[in-house]
Amino acid sequence: MTHPGLTVVIPAHNEVAYLPRYLPTVLASLARWQETSGEYGEVIVVDNASTDATADMAASFGVRVVSEPVRNIGRVRNSGAAAARGEWLFFTDADVALPMEAITAAAAAMDSGAAGGAIPPLYTPERLGARLLCAYWDHHRTAHGGAQGVAQFSTTTAFKAIGGYRDDLYMSEDVDFFARLTAHGRATATPVEILDDLRVRPSTRRYDQWSSLRMLWWQNPVTARLRLNSPRMWRHWYESTVR
Repeated sequence: MTHPGLTVVIPAHNEVAYLPRYLPTVLASLARWQETSGEYGEVIVVDNASTDATADMAASFGVRVVSEPVRNIGRVRNSGAAAARGEWLFFTDADVALPMEAITAAAAAMDSGAAGGAIPPLYTPERLGARLLCAYWDHHRTAHGGAQGVAQFSTTTAFKAIGGYRDDLYMSEDVDFFARLTAHGRATATPVEILDDLRVRPSTRRYDQWSSLRMLWWQNPVTARLRLNSPRMWRHWYESTVR
């Protein structure tokens, strides 16, 4: 059997309620690319120690499900990449809606020689304080050329060359990954592209249900760099995800 050209990797911990809302957008985006390219792809949901029916829900959509018992987001993404059969990798989250053109645009960038890239997020939280916090991070990422892990992509070759995501980090592993991918692109004269004409739409569940002060504590420039390799420091982020 011919290997798929592209693999979408989706980490999922207790996402049985969110997968039915967001996974169809991933499948629709993948289907659009398959129709226009004549190739085919796969979706891997990495069940990360879920205590609900996340794995069964994902399987009901016809995607591959693999298991990663260790609660570390970098390790989860790496487990998905290790199981992937595609030449290209597209990483997104279980609570992110992709635009129809997302996978087609990412594949086109890599087909044109890019080592990888990202699609920026568009957050639309309810409260003004949360919207201002999101606007700050949008400005910060634009100014520094960074990108979140809600929609990152890379060739399998580039992913292996930089060692994937760091599994000793419990936060900001996506920022670190993109910085190393960008450095690799410069070193090998291959571009890394941020597809600014598109936006993915992540869930705003934390912004809407956590207080603005709590979000400000966890998402300010100081805390975002604090003890990133400490599971104790970041246990609340991992254990208290709003469902």
